[in-house]
Amino acid sequence: MAESTREENVYMAKLAEQAERYEEMVEFMEKVAKTVDVEELTVEERNLLSVAYKNVIGARRASWRIISSIEQKEESRGNEDHVSSIKEYRGKIEAELSKICDGILNLLESHLIPVASTAESKVFYLKMKGDYHRYLAEFKTGAERKEAAENTLLAYKSAQDIALAELAPTHPIRLGLALNFSVFYYEILNSSDRACNLAKQAFDDAIAELDTLGEESYKDSTLIMQLLRDNLTLWTSDTTVSLSLSQKYTPTNADAPTNNTVHTSKSFLGSA
Repeated sequence: MAESTREENVYMAKLAEQAERYEEMVEFMEKVAKTVDVEELTVEERNLLSVAYKNVIGARRASWRIISSIEQKEESRGNEDHVSSIKEYRGKIEAELSKICDGILNLLESHLIPVASTAESKVFYLKMKGDYHRYLAEFKTGAERKEAAENTLLAYKSAQDIALAELAPTHPIRLGLALNFSVFYYEILNSSDRACNLAKQAFDDAIAELDTLGEESYKDSTLIMQLLRDNLTLWTSDTTVSLSLSQKYTPTNADAPTNNTVHTSKSFLGSA
């Protein structure tokens, strides 16, 4: 009975995705995630969970950036009444962001990370943990921001240790981790040197082994490599870290995948 309920929830999550009802998609996939004591999430299930949360959090992050930009403009104009209203509205969005992040972080800690049995799933979940702590760090202030940043760093480093030891340089999850970790260094820690070094190292390591890349992950991997290069171009004008692509690497012209979040820098939530 539990198995059929799990299958039913997966089906309903796919249905909700097609209808773009992502809050409900999250609810269905949370039910699935809470059955991992019986059987670990499949790759498909884990990707559905990631996509569901990505869309729910992505809408609020976009709203927060827009409202914050308007707030800055109103402050510069001295419109105090408007600023007060905007701050209150921004607080509402931040409460929603906190609730969403807390939801997935609790799920990761209590259900998903403890039962992860493969290097791929461990890196996937630890990267996801880092991502959602990073989203908290984007809008938190003071001690809360510091704590969120520290938690992000710990999660990404734990994921990186496993990825470097057990996943190929061309593996899309390893590349996605490097991409998001470098965005964290650049945007949250304001460390452009570390961001560029991490991104360039990941890109170079992948280029060196591109011939070994399997057809099934070629599109995802090369797309993330393109995002790494885009960020490096954005982050620096120093020609010593500029990249010239090998002829064997043909960047895709496709849009970023469903689980990609594009903002000032480009990051990847990873469904591969």
